[in-house]
Amino acid sequence: VVCPSTPYDAKGLLKSAIRDDNPVMFFEHKLLYGAKGRKEAMDVSMDVPEEEYLIPIGEADVKREGKDITVIGLLRTVHTALTAAKELEKEGIGVEVIDPRSLVPLDEETILQSVKKTGKLIIIQEDSLFAGWGAEIASLVTEKAFDYLDAPPKRVGPPSTPVPFAPVMEKHYVPDKEDLVRVIKNA
Repeated sequence: VVCPSTPYDAKGLLKSAIRDDNPVMFFEHKLLYGAKGRKEAMDVSMDVPEEEYLIPIGEADVKREGKDITVIGLLRTVHTALTAAKELEKEGIGVEVIDPRSLVPLDEETILQSVKKTGKLIIIQEDSLFAGWGAEIASLVTEKAFDYLDAPPKRVGPPSTPVPFAPVMEKHYVPDKEDLVRVIKNA
Protein backbone atom coordinates (compact mmCIF):
# COMPACT_ATOMS: atom_id res chain seq x y z
CA VAL A 1 0.00 0.00 0.00
CA VAL A 2 1.88 3.02 -1.34
CA CYS A 3 1.04 6.67 -0.54
CA PRO A 4 3.49 9.22 -2.04
CA SER A 5 3.42 12.82 -0.85
CA THR A 6 5.66 14.40 -3.50
CA PRO A 7 6.06 14.09 -7.27
CA TYR A 8 9.60 12.76 -6.69
CA ASP A 9 8.30 10.01 -4.42
CA ALA A 10 5.41 9.25 -6.78
CA LYS A 11 7.74 8.57 -9.71
CA GLY A 12 10.17 6.42 -7.75
CA LEU A 13 7.46 4.45 -5.97
CA LEU A 14 5.38 3.93 -9.11
CA LYS A 15 8.39 2.51 -10.93
CA SER A 16 9.06 0.22 -7.97
CA ALA A 17 5.39 -0.84 -7.89
CA ILE A 18 5.47 -1.74 -11.59
CA ARG A 19 8.56 -3.88 -11.06
CA ASP A 20 7.15 -5.60 -7.96
CA ASP A 21 5.82 -9.12 -8.50
CA ASN A 22 3.23 -8.62 -5.76
CA PRO A 23 -0.02 -6.65 -6.04
CA VAL A 24 0.49 -3.00 -5.07
CA MET A 25 -2.21 -0.46 -4.19
CA PHE A 26 -1.03 3.03 -5.16
CA PHE A 27 -2.93 5.91 -3.53
CA GLU A 28 -2.67 9.53 -4.66
CA HIS A 29 -4.21 12.60 -3.04
CA LYS A 30 -6.32 14.60 -5.48
CA LEU A 31 -5.16 17.93 -4.03
CA LEU A 32 -1.51 17.05 -4.70
CA TYR A 33 -2.06 16.77 -8.46
CA GLY A 34 -1.48 20.49 -8.95
CA ALA A 35 1.55 20.62 -6.63
CA LYS A 36 4.07 21.33 -9.39
CA GLY A 37 4.95 24.99 -9.26
CA ARG A 38 3.58 25.42 -5.73
CA LYS A 39 6.84 24.56 -4.03
CA GLU A 40 6.49 27.20 -1.34
CA ALA A 41 3.04 25.92 -0.37
CA MET A 42 4.24 22.35 -0.11
CA ASP A 43 7.60 23.12 1.51
CA VAL A 44 9.13 20.08 -0.20
CA SER A 45 11.48 19.93 -3.15
CA MET A 46 9.44 19.17 -6.24
CA ASP A 47 12.34 18.45 -8.60
CA VAL A 48 11.76 15.18 -10.43
CA PRO A 49 14.81 14.01 -12.37
CA GLU A 50 14.21 12.62 -15.83
CA GLU A 51 16.69 9.81 -15.30
CA GLU A 52 15.64 6.45 -13.94
CA TYR A 53 15.40 5.95 -10.16
CA LEU A 54 13.50 3.70 -7.79
CA ILE A 55 12.34 4.22 -4.22
CA PRO A 56 12.06 0.94 -2.33
CA ILE A 57 8.53 0.19 -1.16
CA GLY A 58 8.53 0.07 2.63
CA GLU A 59 11.22 2.71 3.14
CA ALA A 60 10.06 5.79 5.06
CA ASP A 61 11.54 9.24 4.50
CA VAL A 62 12.46 11.63 7.29
CA LYS A 63 11.33 14.84 5.58
CA ARG A 64 12.60 17.05 8.41
CA GLU A 65 14.90 16.34 11.36
CA GLY A 66 13.82 17.41 14.84
CA LYS A 67 14.64 16.70 18.46
CA ASP A 68 11.47 17.47 20.42
CA ILE A 69 8.57 15.60 18.83
CA THR A 70 7.87 13.16 15.99
CA VAL A 71 4.98 13.88 13.60
CA ILE A 72 3.88 11.27 11.08
CA GLY A 73 1.64 12.08 8.13
CA LEU A 74 0.67 10.57 4.79
CA LEU A 75 0.07 12.19 1.44
CA ARG A 76 -1.12 15.78 1.94
CA THR A 77 -0.75 15.74 5.74
CA VAL A 78 3.02 15.47 5.29
CA HIS A 79 2.91 19.01 3.90
CA THR A 80 0.69 20.17 6.76
CA ALA A 81 3.25 18.74 9.19
CA LEU A 82 6.15 20.43 7.40
CA THR A 83 4.40 23.80 7.45
CA ALA A 84 3.67 23.43 11.18
CA ALA A 85 7.28 22.36 11.84
CA LYS A 86 8.58 25.44 10.05
CA GLU A 87 6.37 27.69 12.18
CA LEU A 88 7.29 25.96 15.45
CA GLU A 89 11.00 26.16 14.66
CA LYS A 90 10.71 29.92 15.28
CA GLU A 91 9.61 29.08 18.83
CA GLY A 92 12.48 26.66 19.39
CA ILE A 93 10.42 23.48 18.97
CA GLY A 94 12.17 20.88 16.81
CA VAL A 95 9.61 18.77 14.95
CA GLU A 96 10.75 15.64 13.14
CA VAL A 97 8.44 14.87 10.21
CA ILE A 98 8.25 11.31 8.93
CA ASP A 99 6.56 10.27 5.71
CA PRO A 100 6.07 6.47 5.75
CA ARG A 101 5.45 6.54 1.97
CA SER A 102 3.92 3.07 2.29
CA LEU A 103 1.74 1.49 4.94
CA VAL A 104 2.30 -2.12 3.88
CA PRO A 105 5.11 -2.84 4.33
CA LEU A 106 5.63 -0.25 7.06
CA ASP A 107 9.12 0.99 7.93
CA GLU A 108 8.78 0.37 11.65
CA GLU A 109 12.47 0.94 12.34
CA THR A 110 12.51 4.56 11.12
CA ILE A 111 9.40 5.37 13.15
CA LEU A 112 10.67 3.69 16.31
CA GLN A 113 14.12 5.32 16.05
CA SER A 114 12.52 8.74 15.74
CA VAL A 115 10.19 8.21 18.71
CA LYS A 116 13.08 6.90 20.82
CA LYS A 117 14.95 10.12 19.99
CA THR A 118 12.11 12.59 20.60
CA GLY A 119 10.00 10.78 23.21
CA LYS A 120 6.73 12.09 21.74
CA LEU A 121 4.53 11.12 18.80
CA ILE A 122 1.71 12.84 16.96
CA ILE A 123 -0.01 11.33 13.94
CA ILE A 124 -1.96 13.59 11.58
CA GLN A 125 -4.45 12.04 9.19
CA GLU A 126 -7.36 13.10 7.00
CA ASP A 127 -9.34 9.90 7.43
CA SER A 128 -11.33 8.68 10.41
CA LEU A 129 -9.39 8.37 13.65
CA PHE A 130 -11.38 5.26 14.56
CA ALA A 131 -9.70 2.13 13.18
CA GLY A 132 -7.43 4.18 10.91
CA TRP A 133 -3.78 3.78 9.97
CA GLY A 134 -2.81 6.27 12.68
CA ALA A 135 -4.22 3.98 15.35
CA GLU A 136 -2.05 1.16 14.03
CA ILE A 137 1.08 3.29 14.23
CA ALA A 138 0.18 4.50 17.72
CA SER A 139 -0.32 0.88 18.77
CA LEU A 140 2.99 -0.16 17.22
CA VAL A 141 4.88 2.59 19.05
CA THR A 142 3.11 1.85 22.34
CA GLU A 143 3.98 -1.84 22.05
CA LYS A 144 7.59 -1.49 20.90
CA ALA A 145 8.81 1.84 22.31
CA PHE A 146 6.65 2.42 25.39
CA ASP A 147 9.62 2.97 27.70
CA TYR A 148 10.86 5.79 25.46
CA LEU A 149 7.59 7.74 25.44
CA ASP A 150 7.33 10.87 27.60
CA ALA A 151 3.60 11.13 26.82
CA PRO A 152 0.93 9.00 25.15
CA PRO A 153 0.84 9.17 21.32
CA LYS A 154 -1.72 11.66 20.03
CA ARG A 155 -3.69 11.71 16.79
CA VAL A 156 -4.98 14.72 14.89
CA GLY A 157 -7.84 14.07 12.51
CA PRO A 158 -11.26 15.14 11.32
CA PRO A 159 -14.43 15.01 13.40
CA SER A 160 -16.38 11.76 13.37
CA THR A 161 -18.90 12.96 10.79
CA PRO A 162 -19.52 12.32 7.09
CA VAL A 163 -16.99 14.01 4.81
CA PRO A 164 -18.52 17.21 3.41
CA PHE A 165 -18.60 17.61 -0.34
CA ALA A 166 -18.51 21.40 -0.56
CA PRO A 167 -14.94 22.77 -0.64
CA VAL A 168 -15.79 25.47 1.92
CA MET A 169 -17.01 22.86 4.39
CA GLU A 170 -14.23 20.41 3.56
CA LYS A 171 -11.68 23.06 4.50
CA HIS A 172 -13.05 23.07 8.07
CA TYR A 173 -13.28 19.28 8.19
CA VAL A 174 -9.68 18.38 7.29
CA PRO A 175 -7.08 19.01 10.03
CA ASP A 176 -4.86 21.96 9.19
CA LYS A 177 -1.63 23.55 10.40
CA GLU A 178 -3.35 25.37 13.26
CA ASP A 179 -4.90 22.13 14.54
CA LEU A 180 -1.52 20.40 14.47
CA VAL A 181 0.37 23.30 16.08
CA ARG A 182 -2.17 23.39 18.92
CA VAL A 183 -1.74 19.66 19.62
CA ILE A 184 2.07 19.86 19.41
CA LYS A 185 2.18 22.73 21.90
CA ASN A 186 0.01 20.71 24.32
CA ALA A 187 1.97 17.47 23.89
